[in-house]
Amino acid sequence: MRRIAALSVSLMLCGYLTSDGSAQERMRIAWAGSTPSNTPIWVADQKGFFKKNGLSAEVISISASTIVIQALLTGEVDFIIAPSATLVTSKLAGADTVMVSTNLPLFIDHIVSLGSITTVEQLKGKIGGVNRLGTTSDMTLRLALRRLGVDPEKETKIIATGENPQRLAALANNITQFTLLGEPLVREAEKLGFRDLYDIGALKIPYHVNAVVTREKTVKERRPLVQKVVRAFTESLHYIHTNKEDTKALIGKNLKTKDPEGLERAYKAYNAAFPEIPYPNAEGVKTLLDDIAPRDKKAAAADPKIFVDMSVVQELEASGFIKQLYKR
Repeated sequence: MRRIAALSVSLMLCGYLTSDGSAQERMRIAWAGSTPSNTPIWVADQKGFFKKNGLSAEVISISASTIVIQALLTGEVDFIIAPSATLVTSKLAGADTVMVSTNLPLFIDHIVSLGSITTVEQLKGKIGGVNRLGTTSDMTLRLALRRLGVDPEKETKIIATGENPQRLAALANNITQFTLLGEPLVREAEKLGFRDLYDIGALKIPYHVNAVVTREKTVKERRPLVQKVVRAFTESLHYIHTNKEDTKALIGKNLKTKDPEGLERAYKAYNAAFPEIPYPNAEGVKTLLDDIAPRDKKAAAADPKIFVDMSVVQELEASGFIKQLYKR
């Protein structure tokens, strides 16, 4: 009896005992941005994959990725959902941040403009709107513009206008003339008379838009926890690929929209980009390093491989778990 009591106390120290006697390990994870790119964390939380994998997860919504990283570095959360930009800027500044899996390894947002703008060239001299300067939307828009032959620093002006509703309002009031949006907001913008000017997904730019980021210390000292988190997200990605209508309903719930065409377009776009095996490859980091290298000596000298730890996903794949998920 004493040994059982001691075991129970030990389990409660790292989590708590559920009604069926299994241990749930506590962890906190933060995300930012109300876009379908966050569907994997919505699924993991709201469809029970965190719990299934032995996690008592506190899932925290934060307004911007620049604030999310602060929560990780101060120890307020154990994991964050973040893009390559957040990972790279924090690590170049000396943080021990590392990506352990990816949910969305490609750009798939759209540049949306006033209806009077018909070419990317016409964005020169115009004002673009993003959530906040330095956030995912800001970095994405600037990088895409450079790929399309427009210098965002010299030939445009990019300002912070807030989240998606505020960005649309800024367009409507001609405060800005273009912005960055994803489905189903692109559909909403078109209904308001704005133009879907350019689908950035067509560029096929490798870049981790949405990835699981933690600290190297956590990977070293709490590896079983990291494994549980990566496994939960891998199952969530499988659920998205194999449960279309339920996933569309979940996207609609979290984005507060019921537009069937918009949800169909969102599911189609994101489902095609969500990976089955969530390898956090270095190529998705190199894209950003190469882009900022001319302006940042640290980025120019950095090895993309130090930003990612592929070992957790490698172990999961080697175990046959992912193969079994997709019954191959």
